[in-house]
Amino acid sequence: MVRTAGQIVLGAFLLFTGTAHLTFARLEFQAQVPSWVPLDENFVVIASGVVELCLALALLVTWRQPARAFVGVVTALFFVAILPGNIAQFTEHRDGFGLDTDAARAIRLLFQPLLVVWALVVTGAVPYLRRRVGR
Repeated sequence: MVRTAGQIVLGAFLLFTGTAHLTFARLEFQAQVPSWVPLDENFVVIASGVVELCLALALLVTWRQPARAFVGVVTALFFVAILPGNIAQFTEHRDGFGLDTDAARAIRLLFQPLLVVWALVVTGAVPYLRRRVGR
């Protein structure tokens, strides 16, 4: 029951943030696009928003294993993939979402690994990965 609730909350969170990417918070999310990414910031924000919406949908409708675990792994990998954006926001001193000090941006960075763990735990991906690696 706790894992199910955690998966629903994570799906709802990604539904909100994905929508925010495409609408009211697009400029804020552009602050997280690293300066070294050779793509238009707006494109990166829109693309990541679409990915978040797809992950949200998958989290909210996928309940049977092993598909549920697979969704968890993909979601966790997405959180790892966007980590450079959070690091860039810190190292390039970019303001966004009220993160206007290095301390605030550093605290935000500490939460990224928790999102990875959250995605893996609530979807049952940890036992799934153990079985796959054990083969």
